[in-house]
Order: sequence, then structure tokens, then C-alpha cells
Amino acid sequence: MGERLNLTASARFGTLDIMIGTLAVEFQTARAAEGAGASLTKKGPGMTKSGLILRLAELRPHLFQREAQRIVTTVFEEITAALARGDRVELRGFGAFSIKRRDSRVGRNPRTGASVNVDQKLVPFFKTGKQLRERLNQGNSQPTS
Repeated sequence: MGERLNLTASARFGTLDIMIGTLAVEFQTARAAEGAGASLTKKGPGMTKSGLILRLAELRPHLFQREAQRIVTTVFEEITAALARGDRVELRGFGAFSIKRRDSRVGRNPRTGASVNVDQKLVPFFKTGKQLRERLNQGNSQPTS
């Protein structure tokens, strides 16, 4: 495959913190653009990989778009590879990715109602970090009755 980027100590591209900071800014910006009363369950892409690449290139003018693309792709590939190995990926202030095991079970076919054996499977899980959770909930305090 292509050249790998050292995301933790790259002088030319910055650090992983730039990427994580950009992600947090993008989530907050997309949410603000929806408006204060907008539903968070709105369908459609709020942020896409290509949108993230463009935004990273805009925020860091010293990066070419192809370099920003390589950074984003490398981050996603490394997270995916770590999860495939069974590792937990923690990005301080942003959140943690991990794998959860779902046991095999007997399910139902919704169309026919017939019992179906569902095999055990591994599913990705994301738990938000405290800083991201606080940032998303700024000014969203609902009065308790």
C-alpha cells in the first residue's frame, strides 16, 4: 500500500490533535448550522469524509487537499485496524471506539414470524468523551419541571 503517516509526531502535517480538534469543530459547526430548534435525528449526511477533508484543508492552508485526504484516510484506517485486532481506541476528549460481542440468539423474521438463529457477532461501539459531550450540550440545558 502507500506511504504511512506517523500521526503522533509529524512535523509537516501536525499531530492527531489537529485532526481530533477539527472533528470536534465540525460536529459543533454542523449542529449549529442546523439551528437551535433542529432535531438531532435529522436524516441525511451532516458530515462526510470528503467534507471533513475539505474542512481540514481550509483550516490548515499549508496542507494540500491530497495531504489532508491522506491524513483523514490514515486516521480511519488505523482506527479500523486497531478495532480489527480487538484493541480499544481512545481519543482523549473525543471518545473511545471499542468492540462489543453480541451473543448468538434466536430472532424472528419480521415478515414471516418464523424463528431464526442469529449467530454471535462483533459490533463496533463508540462512547463519547466528556469534553465532546459537554461541548455538544452547551446551552442546551432543559429546565426541569
